Amino acid sequence: MTNTAFVRPRPAVVTDPMVSLSGLLREWLPRQRWFAGKDRPVNELGLLSLTELFPGCLHLLVRAGDDCYQLLLGVRPHLSPRHGRALIGRAETGPLAGMTVFDALQEPRSAQLLLERLRRPGGAGPLRFEADPSVPLPSGLVPRVLEAEQSNSSLVYGDEFILKVFRRVQPGVNPDLEVPGALAGQGCARVPAPVAWFRTTYPQEATLGVLQPFLRDASDGWTLALRALAAGDDFTLQARELGRATAEVHLALAVSFPTGAHEEGVRTASAMTERLDAAADTVPALRPYVPGLRTAFGALVACDPGPPAQRIHGDLHLGQVLRAGRDWFVIDFEGEPSRPLAERRSTHSPVRDIAGMLRSFDYAARQRRPWRPEWARRCREAYCAGYAERAGWDPRKKHGLLRAYETDRAVYEVLYEARHRPDWLPVPMAAIERLAVRGG
Repeated sequence: MTNTAFVRPRPAVVTDPMVSLSGLLREWLPRQRWFAGKDRPVNELGLLSLTELFPGCLHLLVRAGDDCYQLLLGVRPHLSPRHGRALIGRAETGPLAGMTVFDALQEPRSAQLLLERLRRPGGAGPLRFEADPSVPLPSGLVPRVLEAEQSNSSLVYGDEFILKVFRRVQPGVNPDLEVPGALAGQGCARVPAPVAWFRTTYPQEATLGVLQPFLRDASDGWTLALRALAAGDDFTLQARELGRATAEVHLALAVSFPTGAHEEGVRTASAMTERLDAAADTVPALRPYVPGLRTAFGALVACDPGPPAQRIHGDLHLGQVLRAGRDWFVIDFEGEPSRPLAERRSTHSPVRDIAGMLRSFDYAARQRRPWRPEWARRCREAYCAGYAERAGWDPRKKHGLLRAYETDRAVYEVLYEARHRPDWLPVPMAAIERLAVRGG
């Protein structure tokens, strides 16, 4: 296929594109929200694969340090000024010299052509485009980029579908494709089912993106919680219903995937302690609380092990749930992108998800001054009560287990905020003080 957008011969582009792109990408990548290497310079980029997805658009997998990133780069002589946010830069050397390079997901025409690829299953080099044949995908849907901060990039097409493009790619099937697909097979209506997806077979099999129905009239739980706080409204009814929805998803996951034995207390406590020590090395404010926090992990050895390990969400909080009408939906099953994919696809205690949501209520309550601890406490109680109604066991009666997982989550939050949002660090640090000094 001849690429008329290039002024240089196509073989030169395929042979050595990084001569033109490396300098531009080393400056552009660290500014992206989804780039994990912000704390170290990008000294070298390695090209793992390159595919001409359609004329004027290159699909790349590049290695930066220990991470692999997916890039869709548009290449044209000129880019319209109204799409300036997509601009990466102008290539000065190599086979693309004189060409404008941009983030193709941020440019409407390129984003529309990407949907066309998903509408027509097939291959392009190592890329494979697949779809559920029972769901029609109309053409001509207008794309828009979601502006919310996230570790990936998402496009909404005509308020009908949403495409998540995974930026940081790991070998294997991504849970955000695997889990919703399995739950759809179980008839679980709490999770939007995949409509289309694409993957690569080289250098290793990996999921690259998933298209799902877009719940156009839905609001995420974080937004709803903040609205309730601003209006002085109670949120316990919604929290209770959310607890029931979480339990329903956990029950469906236990049917869809093999369950494991109870998590082994010594091993889990050791892993949590290692994460605590590593975080304390990075965040000095955490160090005075380390002895008290270790007691939470040590208690895992003797406490009630709780329910068997199973597949879970892995990163559950108010931003990962949507409310449309009276129903709650759970989204984003990718898990914590910083953790290995094999770990995110393995079995864990469902208490881990519960602890993540309890921490999220605390985060929401601290967004307004004066802080409303009673609001968070009521929501936490209601959420656990709703979960117990549907699951048949009460998280509040697993105090040692819940405290350990909430502590582990708070330690993760401290490390995240210190790296990405230092102004937010007091939020998880308040929980650290509570968990270390008062035990929960």
